Amino acid sequence: MKLSRYEQETIVNYNAGEQTATLYTRDKAVMRKLDTLVSDYPDTYELAGQDEVSKTYSFPKTYISYRKPRAVNTEQRERARQMMLMINAER
Repeated sequence: MKLSRYEQETIVNYNAGEQTATLYTRDKAVMRKLDTLVSDYPDTYELAGQDEVSKTYSFPKTYISYRKPRAVNTEQRERARQMMLMINAER
């Protein structure tokens, strides 16, 4: 079944009373990442359910993180650009 981009949703659910978070997804890229985590860390990540278009995973809610945006100044951006130009020139 082909889903539209809008239908390829991911929902993370947790509450203050439990230590476990639940992640429901219909996005194939998210499924691949979490399937890898389930196979590499079966004691931490669990595939809780699935159907033909979605999967539900369970894992500790402490693994959910919030990050501030990375601030890159003009000097750092220019250094990175020069480095990539050198790497590409070597090819």
